[in-house]
Amino acid sequence: MDHRLTEMLVCPVCKGPLQLRRDEASRPVDLLCAADRLAFPIRDGIPVMLESEARHLDAGSPATAQGE
Repeated sequence: MDHRLTEMLVCPVCKGPLQLRRDEASRPVDLLCAADRLAFPIRDGIPVMLESEARHLDAGSPATAQGE
C-alpha cells in the first residue's frame, strides 16, 4: 500500500487521522482510528473504508500503528 495514500485517508466516521498497522511480515493489515476505536481492514492491498466492515477495538487492544 502506498504510504502517500494512507496519509490522505481519514476515518469515514469522524474524519480524523488513521494509523497504518502492519503484521509481523510488515504487510499492511488495517487502518486504525484511535478516536472511534475502529480498525478498517485492508484486503488485497485495498482499504475497506466502510463503517459496517470495521471492527471495534477492545479497551486492551493497541490503538497505535506498528512499523509505519
